[in-house]
Amino acid sequence: MNFKTALLATAIAATGLLATSANAATDGTITITGTVVPQTCQVDGNAYGTSDVKAVTLPSVMATKLNTAGAIAGKTGFSIAVTNCPSLLTSVQTYFSGGKINSSNGNLDNSGTATNVQVQLLNASGAVMDLSKSTATAQNSPSVSLSGGAATLNYSAQYYANGGAAGAGSVTSTVDFTMIYQ
Repeated sequence: MNFKTALLATAIAATGLLATSANAATDGTITITGTVVPQTCQVDGNAYGTSDVKAVTLPSVMATKLNTAGAIAGKTGFSIAVTNCPSLLTSVQTYFSGGKINSSNGNLDNSGTATNVQVQLLNASGAVMDLSKSTATAQNSPSVSLSGGAATLNYSAQYYANGGAAGAGSVTSTVDFTMIYQ
């Protein structure tokens, strides 16, 4: 076989392969859509993209108020306000995370000097929130409707006697939060 014949045979074979590929049937189409919003909401009046820092001060309580495992005291309310939300958003929810969350009961571990004390968060209905869960809904964090591009999400924090009677001392804990917009 000479070079021209070999080249012609290769070209014919390649044309046949291309024709076979072109005859394959299409099984469907995927259409992907989305929306890019200019920004999310302002949290507690902070500039967009600025991390909010909240301070919740629980009242001083006598150790005798926390004298048995499961006892609670010092319930103190706090809120997170979102404003200037784009009109495309309809609701907001808070997801809590961080290293101080106790994986067995979802409370916040104490890094202060008081013993057998944790901090427990409650939602606006007074239900205990299990912060060890992996979604805001599973944590019992309510979804709040936005009205006029704003909403206020109300929570409470309280002392919780964990494992027995509390020993006197300081209580300090932290938790991060992320706003989930729908």
